Amino acid sequence: MEQSDLDTTGQSVFPSVLFDEAHSEAWSVRPEAAAEMNPHHPADASYLSAADALRRRGMRVTPHVNGFLTPAALAGHDVLVLAHPSDGTWERVTGIGSPMLTVGELDAVESFVRSGGGLVVLAECEQDKYGNNLADLLSRFGVHPRHLTVQDTTRNHKDVVAWVRAELPTQSGSDDLLARVAAACFYRSGALAVTNAEAVVLARTSLAADPADEPLAVALPAGLGRVVVFADSDLFGDDSIGDYDHVSLWSNIVMWAGSGATVRESLDVPSATREDPAWVELKVAVRQIRVLQQKDGSLTDEADRPWAATLVARCVEAVVALRQHFLYDAPYLDALVHDLRRWVDEGFGVPDFLDSLMAFRPELQRVDGREHLVVFPMYTQNGNPNRNLEAAIIRVVWPQWLADLEATRYDNAKFVPIAFVDFTEGYDTHSAVLFPETVAVREIPTFTWGGIFCDREAARFRRVTAAAVEVLQLGLPPAAARLVHHQQLAQNTFVLWDLIHDRTHSRGDLPFDPFMIKQRMPYWMYALEELRCDLQAFRQAVELEAAGTTPYGEIVQYAVLFDRLFRFPITGERVRNYDGLGGQLLFAYLHKAGVLHWTDNRLSLDWPQVPAAVLALEAEVEKLYRDGIDRSRVAHWIAGHEFLSRYVAADPRSVWARGAVALPLSGPPKDLVDLVMPDEFPLNVFYEALRRKLAAVVESARGITGTAATATSASPTSATGPRATAAVVSATSARVTA
Repeated sequence: MEQSDLDTTGQSVFPSVLFDEAHSEAWSVRPEAAAEMNPHHPADASYLSAADALRRRGMRVTPHVNGFLTPAALAGHDVLVLAHPSDGTWERVTGIGSPMLTVGELDAVESFVRSGGGLVVLAECEQDKYGNNLADLLSRFGVHPRHLTVQDTTRNHKDVVAWVRAELPTQSGSDDLLARVAAACFYRSGALAVTNAEAVVLARTSLAADPADEPLAVALPAGLGRVVVFADSDLFGDDSIGDYDHVSLWSNIVMWAGSGATVRESLDVPSATREDPAWVELKVAVRQIRVLQQKDGSLTDEADRPWAATLVARCVEAVVALRQHFLYDAPYLDALVHDLRRWVDEGFGVPDFLDSLMAFRPELQRVDGREHLVVFPMYTQNGNPNRNLEAAIIRVVWPQWLADLEATRYDNAKFVPIAFVDFTEGYDTHSAVLFPETVAVREIPTFTWGGIFCDREAARFRRVTAAAVEVLQLGLPPAAARLVHHQQLAQNTFVLWDLIHDRTHSRGDLPFDPFMIKQRMPYWMYALEELRCDLQAFRQAVELEAAGTTPYGEIVQYAVLFDRLFRFPITGERVRNYDGLGGQLLFAYLHKAGVLHWTDNRLSLDWPQVPAAVLALEAEVEKLYRDGIDRSRVAHWIAGHEFLSRYVAADPRSVWARGAVALPLSGPPKDLVDLVMPDEFPLNVFYEALRRKLAAVVESARGITGTAATATSASPTSATGPRATAAVVSATSARVTA
């Protein structure tokens, strides 16, 4: 397990699974053990493929081959798997230990579960004959394996009556353990009797089976932990896990079982710099300077200048004192001191921090955990529009797995994912980016980096998504639920999403550059561009999941989907809200495709169909772009409006909605842009209601971070829009909307 897969508490970002092999189990995750148990057909004794499936999804799988299941043996793991213990009379087994758990082991396992651990038990047909006491363990949770073999003459696999195809009941509630699971087969299965009212049946026999309509698999909460029980163990063995949707079912239940007590609302990473008195002094001085500044950053009242000079001197003194923490940033800090003093010497006019900006090169120091001191007069996108002096301590987020992907697949030399350590008022807003183009300078240079605060993106995504899921009664796949409840996992997900998104701005068939400073277009063109980049990130995530190269492939898909569907459309004002419009388009497209349903005031998604539908939208947007190369600029604007209008209803009062015949095409393009309504594509009734219900939640995400650090006081500036992403591949990127 790489260090990047651990949060600051030392817990695994993904569940850690302990696979017991110390009680004469009939299955092993060790190839040598499986070969010893069944030399002629090791797959009949192997859970190696099942273990590999978990590892591809980020989980650590460790065999427990000797000793008792004590609290010490269970410590550090999130899930315990007991896969069909048996004496050697009936099965070829590991031959280690007794199939009977001691009373102490039964107590240890129960305590482990009720304290937050997960337990996955794989029983068998005719359970009583195998000489184990799984029944004693499971009775503590209200589940009782029955001594029988299910048969089904009609609903079976390959006409074998003992290979029964299960009925999979529709899931309700907040967890959808059958997401991406359409079919499953149980081979020589028993059945389960359930006395726990909280148990949810995952699979049952058909009405034609013997016995009929009986549980084959159940899941239930137990204290802070979770238990999943199957009446068959063969369905996840190497011979069978490739059948039907067994891989998805197995991955879902282990992820769910290991996420019972996994709530990481914050990651309070220790920082000596944040605790340094010099940093506290710097923050206080910057706060006092801010209230003296005008919109352009200057100080116009001569009476304020002597006091301001004193405050700047205190800033300089603090920066010099903090230098010991940032020796690798010495050129920048030296230039910063020079720029601060020059601002005083030049009478506090419009500040010019070009020299220090050019000396600040975080993209050359992408070292995981490295902190930087940032002091600039700047506005914050989607935050404070004024060029106030700001101070922040940031931490680079650059885990090795991300560095490897950037080096081999998603090259983006200007991308710098960062997290907050502490900050002044300009970042007590919805702003989640640190862009060099926001800094006050005498001339526009060539920018070489762009920073995105993955901790803020992750934290506000989690807060809004959790609230939306509750309001909409959407059942989440286990991996998606873990994403929503685990800050470190969400941060890792966002850095990968942003890495791919940002590089996409300069790749593909591009009929225009949406980030040229002097370019002015209808705002829906920016909506399409931002959505195009997110759809490309979704496509890449699907490919990564299929390749199994990173566990974040599936999870990035959920992040793109939920942020676009839930947060973007309801965040910010309805004035040229291009990010919101992109989310509206995604919702409408999925709804018209029949994979998103809003029925009986409940939202549901056909999870197996979602990736194909999202990729179909991506293909349509890419075709719009390719065709745009052969159009004039104005014709492309019209085509963009027509494309959106097929899915999102335009305001009926709009001149653009009437088509080209109503537009003054003989005039300059500016005249057409002036005809764009502030809210050309209003929210539908679904979003109007969701916006009202989640307004307080969205506002509560203002200033949120992934740590306990907060601004000293609230900024007077409110949020103006949703997530801004860094077009760091565009040297002079700027958001100029019509």
